[in-house]
Amino acid sequence: MATETGVATDHVTRLRALDTCAVSDALDALGRSGAVLGLHSVTGRHRLAGRAVTIDLVEAGTVASPRHLGTAAIDASGPGDVLVVAHHGRPNVSGWGGVLSTGARQAGIEGVIVDGAVRDVDEATDLGLPVFALTGVPVTARGRVVERAWNVDVELAGVPVRPGDFVLADGSGVVVVPAAEIETVLVKAEAVAAKERAMVAKVREGLPMVEVMGADYENLLKG
Repeated sequence: MATETGVATDHVTRLRALDTCAVSDALDALGRSGAVLGLHSVTGRHRLAGRAVTIDLVEAGTVASPRHLGTAAIDASGPGDVLVVAHHGRPNVSGWGGVLSTGARQAGIEGVIVDGAVRDVDEATDLGLPVFALTGVPVTARGRVVERAWNVDVELAGVPVRPGDFVLADGSGVVVVPAAEIETVLVKAEAVAAKERAMVAKVREGLPMVEVMGADYENLLKG
């Protein structure tokens, strides 16, 4: 869906080289929000980066859905894409499952982020598919939630996500960067990461921590 070509390829490559903390710091420095709170990897130590292909779920009976949730998005997606499922924080029913994970893996999709519960976690883990979610649960979506639409604007734990926005996830959580601001955020995040690497080098040289993490650290986001 979000084909990884040209400038977009470069942006994803640069994003992959960063961690969510540096990107969150950059967003802070620019006065932007983007950190998604409460979600974590349920499939082990994974990180992922790519462009968002969105899916919005609602309670069954709310809308008529002609297909099982997530299937159209999987069929239209591939390498460089991250499926972002707006499950609206539901902890008691899955918004993603094992057959979908197999399809996503087969398509080369980078991973899946679900604002709510997922199931078949062991299956996704065995597949090596990164899945970030609120929690795991065995309860099926069938008869409980359906797809309202895909490739539409959604919210992920209160953070707006539009199709084609950039997403990064690792052990610290999930961040979303609007596509229109990716270059600005990357430049700032790369500067933050460079300053932190310099501090780590000083620590390894044996400098006192008070000196390493003094005024320089408190002013890390300035300039």
